[in-house]
Amino acid sequence: MAYGFLNRMIAAPESALSGLAEAHLTADSVWDLAFPINRLAGREAVLEGFLLPLRNALAGARRRDEIFIGGENRCQPGSWVAAVTHYVGNFREPLLGIAPSDRLAFLRSGEFYRLEEGRIAEAKLILDFPDLMRQAGRFPLPRMLGTEMLFPGPASHDGVLPANRPQGAASLDLVEAMLGDLHHYDPETFQSKDQTGAEGYWHDDMLWYGPGGIGANYTWAGFAKDHRLAFLKAFPDRKGGNHFCHIGDGDYAAVSGWPSMTMTHRGDYLGVPATNKALTLRVMDFYRCAGGKIMENWVLLDYLDLFDQMGVDLIARAGEMP
Repeated sequence: MAYGFLNRMIAAPESALSGLAEAHLTADSVWDLAFPINRLAGREAVLEGFLLPLRNALAGARRRDEIFIGGENRCQPGSWVAAVTHYVGNFREPLLGIAPSDRLAFLRSGEFYRLEEGRIAEAKLILDFPDLMRQAGRFPLPRMLGTEMLFPGPASHDGVLPANRPQGAASLDLVEAMLGDLHHYDPETFQSKDQTGAEGYWHDDMLWYGPGGIGANYTWAGFAKDHRLAFLKAFPDRKGGNHFCHIGDGDYAAVSGWPSMTMTHRGDYLGVPATNKALTLRVMDFYRCAGGKIMENWVLLDYLDLFDQMGVDLIARAGEMP
């Protein structure tokens, strides 16, 4: 039900939106979105603060779901669905102060929805606004650490409403074990135990798809070079895992925290000198597993919020670019 509704909400005539929201959102539905939108409470706020501005900015907007899964939450009671999607359209009007390109844009988004009797009672969304700026030719950060690319769908092409749903428990078990060991690392080598190798969690051919500012990479060595080393040097005391949701479905698992991570800005990061400020980071991770290994990982990070805490307004910086 949620899958069909979310696709209709982005494409339906504007006159139908209030009726759709009434039918599919609880009256007190609360949505937390990436900075600068943040919290929207109630159906009208969701429409006025998120959906209508998005539809206005991306002419002819449609959803393209790459992953859409559901399950019971291990962190707290409740049924959730989670998605990796793109909002696709011609970027013709400003969005939250981001100047348009008048060209095709793919705005990637990670999304978690809690359901009550088939209606959405709670939502968390991280939209990759920095990557939208990149597509519009106004990227406010240094060159990305990894490869700039559109988030691909799973290599197995089965991420939307996957089959073999009972396998989800094993997929989530694998991811939770990996996260438990990933939290600890050697400060000299930056390595964590049991991540790679014959007994490790990750497949030798792992693919890691990061957000705007980081980019994508291939193999554990690529992940360490293009993301992990820079991140741990800047935030050496980072602590993650403060999650509100863990679900598994088929070969897929998804976890998220709002915020998930606490850390201190001890080193330069993406052009911002160390501020020594205590920071938090909103995080979403989506995984595909096969044969007892993690094959692919899609990652959404709310970098507009992170940089705002560091005293940097990325939307304003992008607006100053020629």
